[in-house]
Amino acid sequence: MAVNGGDDRRSKQAAGQLAALLQDLKQRSGHSYGVLAGRVFTTSSTLHRYCTGASVPQDCRVLVAFAEECGAGPGELEDLLRLWRAARRQLPERAQAQEPAQQPVQEPAPAPPDRIPPAAARGEAPAASPPRRARWRWRWRLPRTVLVVAAVLTAVFMMSGSGVQQHGRRAVADPGGPGMSWVWAPDPVEPAGFGVTLNSNTGAMPSFRVGSVRLWDSGTRWADLEPRRGTFAWAPLDRLVAGARRAGRPVLFVFGGTPAWAAPAGGRSLYADESRTAPPDSLADWDRFVRELVRRDRGRIAAYELWDTADDQHFYTGSPAKLVEMVRRAADVIRHADPGATVVCPSMERAGEPAGKDFVRRFAALGGYRFCDVAGLKLRQRPGAEPPEQLYEQVRTAYETLHSAGAGIALWNTGPAYDIPHGQRLTGARAADYAVRTYLVGLAARDLHLERTYLYSWGGTRVPVVLQAEGRPPTAAARAVGQLQDWLAGASTVGCGHGPAAGLPGAVWRCDFRRPGRAGQESVLWAGEGRTAVPVPADAVAVAHIGGRQEPLHGRALTLTGTPVLVLSRPHGRG
Repeated sequence: MAVNGGDDRRSKQAAGQLAALLQDLKQRSGHSYGVLAGRVFTTSSTLHRYCTGASVPQDCRVLVAFAEECGAGPGELEDLLRLWRAARRQLPERAQAQEPAQQPVQEPAPAPPDRIPPAAARGEAPAASPPRRARWRWRWRLPRTVLVVAAVLTAVFMMSGSGVQQHGRRAVADPGGPGMSWVWAPDPVEPAGFGVTLNSNTGAMPSFRVGSVRLWDSGTRWADLEPRRGTFAWAPLDRLVAGARRAGRPVLFVFGGTPAWAAPAGGRSLYADESRTAPPDSLADWDRFVRELVRRDRGRIAAYELWDTADDQHFYTGSPAKLVEMVRRAADVIRHADPGATVVCPSMERAGEPAGKDFVRRFAALGGYRFCDVAGLKLRQRPGAEPPEQLYEQVRTAYETLHSAGAGIALWNTGPAYDIPHGQRLTGARAADYAVRTYLVGLAARDLHLERTYLYSWGGTRVPVVLQAEGRPPTAAARAVGQLQDWLAGASTVGCGHGPAAGLPGAVWRCDFRRPGRAGQESVLWAGEGRTAVPVPADAVAVAHIGGRQEPLHGRALTLTGTPVLVLSRPHGRG
C-alpha cells in the first residue's frame, strides 16, 4: 500500500501514541508481559512490540482484550481504537504485525490476579486459564459489554472492504495442507529462538549463526560469582556478556549453585565448586546477590532464569514454597532495576513424572508462575536411542501439566536433563540431523507455547552432539544449524503437522513458512524415521538441501529422509 509523506507521518504519529497508551495501561495494571500475553492469547514478545511501537496489531480484538485486562475505562478504549484505525489506515505493510483473526468465545470465569495475595502463600491455587493459542477469550461484563462489542464492530466495519485486510487479502491463515496439526496467521520466526548454552568462560562466541546464548557450566554459578559473602568475582561473567554483546546475541543468565558459605549444611551439587543444592539459609544473601548482579548488568543481560532444573534434587533440594519466595524476591528486583528484561521461572525437567508433576503443581498453586514472563523447561534427550521428535510429546506433557495447574505461560526449552553427557555420541550427518530437527520440533511446538530452544552446548566436547569446540571450526551439526537459520531468516511460520493425523504419510513432519521474496508458501519437510516418498506441491519449483545444494522439481515425488529439506516456491515476479 503506497502512502504519501503526510499520511506516513500521521500514521507514525498515531502508532506512537497508540504504543504510549498501551505502555501506560500495562504499567498501571502491574502485570508482566508474560501474564498479559497469557490472558489475551498472544506471545510476550508480540505484546512488547505493540507497547514499544515496533508493530501495530492487525486485529483490533487483541487491543480490546488487552484493555480489559488492564482495567481501561470507556474513554481509553475509544482512544485505543481510534489510534489503531489511524495507524492501520496508512501504515506501510512492513510495519504491520501479522495477527490472527480468531473468533471470540464466551468464558464466564474471570482471570486470576497477577500478584498473589498472602492467602496464596498458604496454598490457594489460581484459577485455570485456557491455552493461549486454543481460542480467543471474550469476557462478557455488564455494563461494559455493549460498549466493547459496539467499539469492535465499528472498528472492523471502518476497515477497508468487508473484513480486516492483510496485504490485500482477508486476514485468514493459510491452510498449510489438509489436516495440519495447527495453522496460524504468519508469525515471525524469532532469531533468538535458536539458542545455545555456553560451556566456556573465556568470552569466545560461536563462529556459526546462533540467535541467543545461555550461561550455564560457564563459570557463572552463584558459587563462582560470590565465593565469599559480599565478595564478588565478576570477571567470567563480564567476559561472556561482553563477548555476547560484540556478537549481537542476547544473554540468558541462569541462577543456581548456592555457595557453601550460604548453606553449609546443604547437600553438595554435581559440581566441583562445592556449591550446594539447598536454598540459602538466609534469603538476605539471595537478595543481595540478585540485586548486585542485576544492578551492574542491567541492559546487558536480556533474560534471567531463576534456577536451573529446580525439580531435580541434583540441583535443588528446597521446598516449592521456598522456591516461590526466591522467585518473588528476584522478580521484584529485576522488574525495578531492569524492567526490559525477561523473567524466566526455574526450569523443570520432570513434568511428565508423578513426583515432578506434584512439584510443578505446588509451585504453581503457590503463585510461582505469576512472577515470570516465561516458564523454563528441561527436556530429556537420548541422541542415538530416540529421535528428537519425541521432544514434542514432552513439551505437550509439560504444557498440559502447567495448564491443569492454572499456569498459562510461554515456554522456553532451556536444555536437556542432567544426564545428557552420558548419551550416545553422534557425528557427521546423524549429528547434523539431530541438531536441526531439535530446532524444527521447537518450531512445531509453537502451538504449545514453546518460543525458544537452547541446544546444549557450545564450547565443550563431552556431549552427544558437538557443535563447536572452542578454538576449533564448527562441526557439520553447527553448519547445518546455521543453514536452517539462513533458510528461515525473515520468515514467518504458518503451520506445522506430522503423521497421518495431519494428512502426512507415516513419520513425516512438515512446517510451512512465508519467506521474503517468495510468491508462495514454502515448506521444510523430513522423515522422523526411514525413507518416505511424498508428492511435490503444485507450486514448488526446487528443493534446497542442508549444505546449500538446490535441484529443480518437475512434478515428481520427493523422497524424504531424516535430513530436512526446504521445498521452494517461485520468487516474486517470475511466472
